[in-house]
Amino acid sequence: RDFVVIVTVRMDDESTELLAVLPDRKKDTVVAFLRSIPEALKPTVLNVCIDMHEGYANAVREVLPKAKLIVDRFHVSKAYREGADQLRKTEQRRLKRELPKEQYEELKGSMWAFRKKPQPLDPEGKTVLENLFAHAPALKTAYELREELTGIFDTAKGKATGSAAIERWQQKVRRSGLKCFDAFLTTLSNWKAEITNYFLDRQTSGFVEGLNNKIKVIKRRCYGIFDVSNLFRRIFLDLRGYALFST
Repeated sequence: RDFVVIVTVRMDDESTELLAVLPDRKKDTVVAFLRSIPEALKPTVLNVCIDMHEGYANAVREVLPKAKLIVDRFHVSKAYREGADQLRKTEQRRLKRELPKEQYEELKGSMWAFRKKPQPLDPEGKTVLENLFAHAPALKTAYELREELTGIFDTAKGKATGSAAIERWQQKVRRSGLKCFDAFLTTLSNWKAEITNYFLDRQTSGFVEGLNNKIKVIKRRCYGIFDVSNLFRRIFLDLRGYALFST
């Protein structure tokens, strides 16, 4: 549970610039960094994409009150997909107990088929899903609700349209009687304004996930890094080193 905060900015040419590596993710630490931004530049910070960590959100609200807070779509998607996947695990444990071994064997591969979108599924994957849903109709409902919400994020235009579509989705979930999305419904209630800000400009911090993978490789390559300054240097060199020193 030893965290650092990586602060980055996406440039117009879609390159990523490293601004800071903060020693922890406490609100006061983030506030101190944000206050170090020159006063003339603070009004130019229009959007801040974050995960659903209250410390980040409160720090931005305190120092950059005019900036638009956006909860990254990746983290939203992860939350509701995990709800559906938890139901899949529960239902598969039940089916393993209740079905004859031969019938349960027909569900082999259902985890990957369930996690994928319907369109890329091959005929074998579709057959596995059909067999799974025949034995677990509640799981079919969860799958359809999951894909419906993904479709809203893919296609809704404007915050009002997106918010209304999500509200209808919430009502449908409640009518379904499913409990697997309960935690996500609470998340929606707590972060709805920031989540639906995505529909304004479709800003995400998806590029951060690529950077996080790069940082994981750096850590493995260095057998762990325990100094924040060294971590900053390593990330900076991986991002800019070739451009600066290749000639």
